[in-house]
Amino acid sequence: MDTTRINRQIRAEEVRVVGPEGENFGVLPLAEALSRAEEAGLDLIEISPNAVPPVAKIMEYGKFQYEQEKKRREIKSKSHATETKSVQVKIGTGENDLQLKAKRAAEWLREGHRVKVDLFLWGRYKYMEFDFLKERLERFLKLIPEEYRMGDSIQKSPKGLTTVIERAAKK
Repeated sequence: MDTTRINRQIRAEEVRVVGPEGENFGVLPLAEALSRAEEAGLDLIEISPNAVPPVAKIMEYGKFQYEQEKKRREIKSKSHATETKSVQVKIGTGENDLQLKAKRAAEWLREGHRVKVDLFLWGRYKYMEFDFLKERLERFLKLIPEEYRMGDSIQKSPKGLTTVIERAAKK
């Protein structure tokens, strides 16, 4: 919803006016600012209504809308939602499967996502020595061909051991 006020919708008594070429006309009474805009065959558009006095620009309203939409699109394209992806490995997972999972984790890191790595334990594996299990998880982490940093340290979880890795900051 567009709440930009133009021409007679502007409520302020005085406005700071910017011309079509970016020139500054200073603070003018609203009536004079409107007459200058009409002389130029353009609209008076309130750009920053919260300023004191409000700032208004003399320009074509269609062009103003186009520029605003262009700015919105630019911001939207630069924003990137990061997800936390999950990789689960088990004690008995084969070497080839570990390689495939490591490659997938690397792809997600390249895309900018966080990756949660779980060493899934069941049955008697839950009671194995923590250092042994931690070493197994670290061995998998070494297979990941992408630069990363640990988001969380390796911890026990209800499923086994877990950690979160993130893409390493660019130098």
